[in-house]
Amino acid sequence: MVIPARGGSSRLPMKPLRTIAGLSLLHRTIGLGRRAIAQLDDATLVVATDTPEIAAHARAIGCEAIMTRRAITSGSGRALAAAMATKTQSGLSPRIVVNLQGDAPFQSPAAVAAVTAALSVGTADIATSVVRLDWPALDALRLHKRTAPFSGTTCVRTTAGRALWFSKQILPAIRDEATVRALSMTLSPVWRHVGLYAYRLAALQAFEASAQTELERHEGLEQLRLFELGLTIDAVEIAPARFDISGIDTEADIVRAEALIAAHGDPLDDP
Repeated sequence: MVIPARGGSSRLPMKPLRTIAGLSLLHRTIGLGRRAIAQLDDATLVVATDTPEIAAHARAIGCEAIMTRRAITSGSGRALAAAMATKTQSGLSPRIVVNLQGDAPFQSPAAVAAVTAALSVGTADIATSVVRLDWPALDALRLHKRTAPFSGTTCVRTTAGRALWFSKQILPAIRDEATVRALSMTLSPVWRHVGLYAYRLAALQAFEASAQTELERHEGLEQLRLFELGLTIDAVEIAPARFDISGIDTEADIVRAEALIAAHGDPLDDP
């Protein structure tokens, strides 16, 4: 399991070291990773970074850190670099590489096991996690996007769970929403993507060997490159975490996360 943690975020420079309710974003993600690998067999956790200060911070927390090239522009590419470095050290090639995105620390540890299991028994090249939003959560996402339009990603999937598309827009559009709300009771048709991926090694290598695509660049979503490469993605349904929040991308996201922790408690305190 790899936590990509680069220092050059354009919206939040040195984002992994930014604090949320007294703990760094990286500290929170490492805590999630540790709880997740406790549910898996033969799994290791490493931080992959391009910044010595971030590597030092990870090691101070007690997590292995691997330095990767600054030229790597995607979290998936950084995860591959760390996986290959681990292979060089151990002599073993990882069958599945889990990319635990460093800016999404509030998801459930059980989600990691669910995504890894889906890839182990299924036929997809990649598995990722999604949460079906209830109507209040969808309303909250819409409100949040008024001030942070590129924070939060939605997924369109088949009923069998195969992902069809991802977007920073809220998809699908809902015609005659009042009627849909009345008929569907508690759940909306919108799936929010959670920052967690499990890759077959060959899929990750194919991704890194290809150039960034125009669609990927417009949306800022590397999974769109996977579609253009002809790779398949399973969108695995997971239970909502204690509180619903997408990745930490902006100052507004930090403020919102701290407010949610104050209202609902800190997930890191869970047993």
